[in-house]
Amino acid sequence: MDDALGQNASDASGAAEAKAAAGGDDLAAEWEAMVAGEPAQASATALGAADRVLSQEEIDALLGWEGEDEEARRRSGLRALINSAVVSYERLPMLEIIFDRLVRLMTTSLRNLASDNIDVSLDQITSIRFGDYLNSIPLPAMIGVFRSEQLDNFGLVTIETNLIYSIVDVLLGGRRGTTTTRVEGRPYTTIERELVTRMIEVVLHDASQAFAPLTPVKFKLDRIETNPRFAAIARPPNAALLVQLRLDMEDRGGRLELLLPYATLEPIRKLLLQQFMGEKFGRDNIWEGHLASELWRTRVEVRAIMDDMKAPLKTVLNLKVGDTLMLNAPAEAPVVLKCGPMALTTARVGRLGQSVALRVDKPVAAAARRAMIMMEGG
Repeated sequence: MDDALGQNASDASGAAEAKAAAGGDDLAAEWEAMVAGEPAQASATALGAADRVLSQEEIDALLGWEGEDEEARRRSGLRALINSAVVSYERLPMLEIIFDRLVRLMTTSLRNLASDNIDVSLDQITSIRFGDYLNSIPLPAMIGVFRSEQLDNFGLVTIETNLIYSIVDVLLGGRRGTTTTRVEGRPYTTIERELVTRMIEVVLHDASQAFAPLTPVKFKLDRIETNPRFAAIARPPNAALLVQLRLDMEDRGGRLELLLPYATLEPIRKLLLQQFMGEKFGRDNIWEGHLASELWRTRVEVRAIMDDMKAPLKTVLNLKVGDTLMLNAPAEAPVVLKCGPMALTTARVGRLGQSVALRVDKPVAAAARRAMIMMEGG
């Protein structure tokens, strides 16, 4: 029995060794096949990568539509490249001060208009393309087109439907605590248009006052449109500034949007770059006194022009010591005193001792004095 067990053990060990040897041969053959077929496999992998189809999540991430935050979506993907040409309102710091002043003025003016408690708040100030804004206007809505003669351009005031019905209800004496009823499928009546026009005129008057400390600007309502296509005041790709205001009347209210193309703000762009209203510093009397004293001690080269004459270049090159130039001016002719290209005054030629002297006939012109100060100061 022991001999049988020993024989079985030896047979099992022999089978295991044979299997291990066969496995080693198979592994070696597999490595050789992989090395030999590496270029073909690499090309097959590249072909598979080229034929790979992107998933919906990858497409959204590429186009910039991934994420819940709108600001994050605008700054990622292809939308960031497309919107890179839009000028950010943050480069014009004075705009926030102007529209904050507009909110305060509108709060008082609309309360006086409606004889009711109306709260105005500034939602946000963003940059947008004009064509995208027209496509995003929720219909029905009223769009007021206004013009500024000083800026020589137009702007838009958009009032959404909820605010239209709310302001009409308030101006016509509607009860508090009742929600307005929207009537779908009909155009706005003449009464509604007139009441909304009054509110738009109040808003534009307050906008003019908001800009007044910076520059005199008067916004005047041109027309009222209900179709965004008829309110086109700029090309679709042009950049514009969008100001979104929220009007709340207890449980009623809506949104009012003010849109100004950047072409409208271009004439006052330098003023909008200021960090605060009236960005001017106090006078430095010490520096002014030092500058004046240094200017008085500045040496200025003055030339006395007795006469002008033209001569060929050959004649000028052949001049020798002792040659005489005949001038066309008589002996009593006045001499012009110049500082650079600027004529200062006239003088008479005379003699003082052993030196040739000039006697000034007229005072130095004021324009010449200012020009000299600017030249020396620059």
